[in-house]
Amino acid sequence: MSLKAIAAALGLSVTTVSRALNGYDDVAAATRKRIEDEATSRGYRPNDAARRLKTGRANAIGLVFPVSTASLNDSYYSEMLLTLDQRLAQHDIDLMILPDKPQDQHRTVMRMLRSGSLDALILTHTMPRDVRLERLQQKGFRFLTLGRSQLPQPYAWFDYDNHAGTLLAAEHCVQQGLTRLAYLGGIEPCTYIIDRRQGFIDALTQHQPPISPTMMAALPMTRRCGYQQTQAWLTQDIAPQAIVTDCAPLGEGAAIALQQAQRLRGPRAIPLYVYDGLPHDSIIDQPVNAILQLSQQRIGERVAEMVLQLLDGAPLDELQTLWQPMLRLTSEAQ
Repeated sequence: MSLKAIAAALGLSVTTVSRALNGYDDVAAATRKRIEDEATSRGYRPNDAARRLKTGRANAIGLVFPVSTASLNDSYYSEMLLTLDQRLAQHDIDLMILPDKPQDQHRTVMRMLRSGSLDALILTHTMPRDVRLERLQQKGFRFLTLGRSQLPQPYAWFDYDNHAGTLLAAEHCVQQGLTRLAYLGGIEPCTYIIDRRQGFIDALTQHQPPISPTMMAALPMTRRCGYQQTQAWLTQDIAPQAIVTDCAPLGEGAAIALQQAQRLRGPRAIPLYVYDGLPHDSIIDQPVNAILQLSQQRIGERVAEMVLQLLDGAPLDELQTLWQPMLRLTSEAQ
């Protein structure tokens, strides 16, 4: 089915039909609706290559995800990605997941950008000084990050105040008279991991009088590592009075170790604070204190909005969103 057939059926020019179906805003709304309805009834599918030539867009966004970090099966990302994909699809934009391979110096991603097959990138797991972002900015490619970095020019980013989340948890512990605190954190050099660790440290060292954080561990972000480290702390002569973890896998491992030692609930319980809370499929069915962000659905919706604004040429310094976390306490900790 061609544009000529649609134009003839409606008594319009081929140019008007083409511009309406390709999203140009100089076609009246009523006319656009007639054209879209006619195209749908005839089963018309635009030629992607031709549309790309006319609009200069590929109608595809790439999401770069490091293959060395948490699996995409992690519910934290899967729900957000599902919502993001659905929102972009409503605008006929495809979301493509691109594995980031540091060993190839990001050549695959850069090659796809040069080919014109992507309109922009979304990058996760940012680092304080991120070579990927520096190269993209130098080349003038459009991108949005989940997390922040130090760049010479403004750029589009979405983030939570990760520093504030662990600071909230540690401050709550201190308010409860707990000063012998342990911290389980990731080992990756990502900005959010660094910020969460620093929030914990600042809550203690800025207290009057300052409290020295003595039990801190940087580990791979797995349930096994959280379990083993917590077990080791529990065997010490002086066990921690509370444990703060910077992610759900480490938190679940800690919760399992505490439950086995009968320290998760009851008079000998050690309060546990988990960033993002326990996984949805956790084998621990007892609630723990959680540092929560808004739902991943809300995040996906907001990131989709920002991507659309980025494609429309919105100023980069207006595409910067920082949301605040909150502390959800169990009834025993309130």
